[in-house]
Amino acid sequence: MTSHPPYRADEVGSLLRPAAIKKARVAHTEGRLDNAGLRQVEDDCIREVVAKQEAVGLKAVTDGEYRRAWWHFDFLSGLEGVRLVTGKKSIQFKGVTTKAESIEVNGKVDFGEHPMVDHFRFLASATSVTPKFTIPSPTVLHFRGGRDSISTDVYPGMDEFFADTAEAYRKAVHAFYDAGCRYLQFDDTVWAYLCSESECQAVRDRGEDPESLKRDYAEMIKHALSSKPDDMTVTTHLCRGNFRSSWISEGGYEPVAEILLGGLPYDGYFLEYDSDRAGGFEPLRFLPKGDKRVVLGLVTSKFGELENRADVLARIEEAGKFAPLEQFCVSPQCGFASTEEGNLLSEDEQWRKLGFVVELAKEVWGEL
Repeated sequence: MTSHPPYRADEVGSLLRPAAIKKARVAHTEGRLDNAGLRQVEDDCIREVVAKQEAVGLKAVTDGEYRRAWWHFDFLSGLEGVRLVTGKKSIQFKGVTTKAESIEVNGKVDFGEHPMVDHFRFLASATSVTPKFTIPSPTVLHFRGGRDSISTDVYPGMDEFFADTAEAYRKAVHAFYDAGCRYLQFDDTVWAYLCSESECQAVRDRGEDPESLKRDYAEMIKHALSSKPDDMTVTTHLCRGNFRSSWISEGGYEPVAEILLGGLPYDGYFLEYDSDRAGGFEPLRFLPKGDKRVVLGLVTSKFGELENRADVLARIEEAGKFAPLEQFCVSPQCGFASTEEGNLLSEDEQWRKLGFVVELAKEVWGEL
């Protein structure tokens, strides 16, 4: 196995919420459980899920995102100048719609005292392996709502918004580092959506240019990581949508691969490759030779049926035609519960998937 993240067998981040978490959150919403009581349930469940990840053989573990309702809104609404809005908008997936929550920028974006830094500290205290923490990419604050979700009084033009958001994330990287984080991940639906012609057309319909956004987003990420310490790994996960085992976008990585793999200062890329929606491996030719790694998401997190071992091994071999095998790792294609509702599989099936990833990595790259 590799001695630093991303590891040969890795995971994206979120895990199915256990019954105790779901019950506690309902009780908290109804006023039957106070903040301290909810925190205690979360702490206990996180200790348990960390132990299970370690037992499976993973060398980096997450808190399962157990303290969150959403993979993105919980973090973003904790930024200064950003608020969670209920009742206005939902997100339409293929055949299913999320609850009506969204975010709006109503003040200057900045990073201050964010609760998730403490969430990381707890995770780190609960494991003997590498604690991995996930946050949404800075691109996510803009893309889904676009100009309409950003106050024109606060930001008459978009250049200052992009600059403030990038600087807020630069501060966030250092805040997590100072808390002991050495493995941070920017979860990002945007680059995968920019591979979808229908999503790009939706951007044009609201008066924005997808090609300009690619440049703006790239500059945001470069600034966010511009002072990242050398001993900190920052990866990104590209997602085409993950809610109740459904999805939003489709299209191979070719439209963004050169700037994403060759132009952005990430240490690793978690790329979804569990279905035809992801296209072929040809875009991997843009991966620079060296220390950067691509984590091949060849095991789906959307359904419980286990993949055929020979088929996955053959796909890893196929990917090796476009970049060196030594620069690859393997993982599930996405988290198992990007929102608290979770995907349509059981916890047992989830753990079999993660164990399968570890077994595949051992077979391809050697013993742990």
